[in-house]
Amino acid sequence: MSAVFEQIFQIGFLAAIIRIATPLAFATLGEMFSERAGVLNLGIEGIMLLCAMAGFTAASLSGSLWLGVLAAVLVGALMGALHAFFTVALGLSQHVCGIGVTLFSSGLAYFLYRLIFGQQSVPPSIDGFKPVPIPLLSDIPVLGPAVFNQFTLVYLAIIAVPLAAFVLYRTPWGLSVRMVGENPRAADSAGVSVIATRFQAVILGGALMGLAGAFLTMAQFNAFTFGVVSGRGWVAIALVVFGRWDPWRSAGAALLFAFVDALQLRMQASGLGHIPYEAFLMLPFIFTIVAMAFMSRNAVAPSALLKPFRREER
Repeated sequence: MSAVFEQIFQIGFLAAIIRIATPLAFATLGEMFSERAGVLNLGIEGIMLLCAMAGFTAASLSGSLWLGVLAAVLVGALMGALHAFFTVALGLSQHVCGIGVTLFSSGLAYFLYRLIFGQQSVPPSIDGFKPVPIPLLSDIPVLGPAVFNQFTLVYLAIIAVPLAAFVLYRTPWGLSVRMVGENPRAADSAGVSVIATRFQAVILGGALMGLAGAFLTMAQFNAFTFGVVSGRGWVAIALVVFGRWDPWRSAGAALLFAFVDALQLRMQASGLGHIPYEAFLMLPFIFTIVAMAFMSRNAVAPSALLKPFRREER
């Protein structure tokens, strides 16, 4: 265990936590916006996978990483609109539609990837984003190299957290989102379009999920594989509850999960060969389950979550 602690107190460990937390932060913020508007999006796992594939493909074919990011965001927004159409416009079960979106998106990602790249013995890769040090800030001892010498998308995730809090709590649109998630009847009486607001929130959530997928294939792994998401979408749903539907707390929950994930990677590398590596892989998910068991007791979800809005019904 001394080898594990030696690796923990290294700058690389802190930098790894930030990188691992980045796609989780994007996905968790996206799910949070959707749920604050009253729509549970269980399609997040499939949306992230399809966006990861779309972003990687666009970047690979065009040679532009930012075009790949744009493609991932647009695909995420499109899949968010699809989920909103079924759950908001038609009022269908959010659970069933979310699972359907995940299965559809996953199957479409596999099909398109095979269609475009075929079955190659060596998976194609791209020259992904490189760390961009921020002048002066990157020279700060310990914190500088870990936080301010990261990928551009990491900085975007850091900015996204306070921006999401500002939008949710300090803007009229954020107030509308919270209103339709808590009391859509009152929001409708106040002149707020419940359908339009929910559509906008779910589409924004899908776009953020697209950023999460883009980060995985264009910054973290620089390649697309069928296991690139590896359950991060499901974890993001749990982190929203753990963070109690608040941007700051949800980001903190993402960092906490990333810490456990980075720790298990260091434990695998520490030479504890007598312990199967699968035991280490389980640690972040066990932590998520335990945290959910404790936090969900006092967590108060938006009152209208999972409840379709039909204006003609009173």
